[in-house]
Parts: sequence; C-alpha cells; structure tokens
Amino acid sequence: MTAVKTMAAQGSEQKASDYVVLGRINGLYGVRGWVKIYSHTEPRENILSYTPLYVKLKNGWTPLERLAGKRHGKGVIAQFSAYEDRDLAATLVGADIAVRKEQLPAGEKDEFYWHELVGLQVQTLEGQALGVVDHLLETGANDVLVVKQGDTERLIPYIPGEVITDIDLESGEMRVDWNPEF
Repeated sequence: MTAVKTMAAQGSEQKASDYVVLGRINGLYGVRGWVKIYSHTEPRENILSYTPLYVKLKNGWTPLERLAGKRHGKGVIAQFSAYEDRDLAATLVGADIAVRKEQLPAGEKDEFYWHELVGLQVQTLEGQALGVVDHLLETGANDVLVVKQGDTERLIPYIPGEVITDIDLESGEMRVDWNPEF
C-alpha cells in the first residue's frame, strides 16, 4: 500500500471534490510572466506533465494553458498563456494549482493518493475507533496520518503491512495495528 502525495481541493463554485490540488503559485520569476510553483508532486516537476492545469481564482477553477515550464533549482517555474507579463502573472501569486481527478493516472493495486485517505474512519485490529484521517504529513522517513477524534489527535505512521493493515475505500475504513493510548 503506497500513498502518493496530493492534496484535495478546498471550496469552489464548481465541485471541489472534482479537483486535486498539486501545488501553489508562490512567486514571480523574471519580467516575462514566469511564476514560481511550489509543487506537491514527486518529483516536483511532474506538475508540469498535466494538461490542462487549473488555477483557483475568485470565480472558481480556471484552466491554464502552459507555454513553458521547467525545474529550476529546488523548485519549478512556468509561464502561462494570457499571463505573459509580470503584472498579469502577479495576479496568480497565492493561487492553488489543481487537476481534475480523472487526469490522475490510475494507481497500482494497494496504491493510494493522499486525498483518497483523507476522511477514512480509522480503527484498530480489535475494532476500536481511533477517529478520521484529517490530513497527512511528509516526514522523510515515512508519511504520517493525522487522525482526529474530537479533541484527540493521533499521529500514526503510514507504514503499509506493519501499521496500516487494510484500506477499504468503498467502505471508507482503514485498519491499523496501533495502540489507542498513543
């Protein structure tokens, strides 16, 4: 069971559940409308492989036509049609970048995108409810599930086969080999 890092889109005039946020425009690069992109994809430049990309503006998700893009240092830069000068590109800074869910490649058996795990009910092997997956964290060694139940928050390592024993997306449940006292 592998988890692939993406983030679910939040709020929109269109159905937010149709989109998966892959990054955010976080700055300008040069004077010809290039923007810096913080990418959640692995590797970072994979965000550029999707066409179209969608940007979250005031009126909802709007498709972007990418003119150019590349990895630059530890980040990614891109230029989009209709935003080909610095002033126009500045209007995109801070905007989320997403794709429609159907644009994502199908995962292998027992491979899941992060957005698919968010909202799953988590329970121990003995059937004790631990809460709901609120979000995931990337720690380097392994991903971590943030599971919330009321005021209680549990951090459970995403280690398939050891800690994570079963994921059933259809039933909305995840079973874990985990001590509820942690």
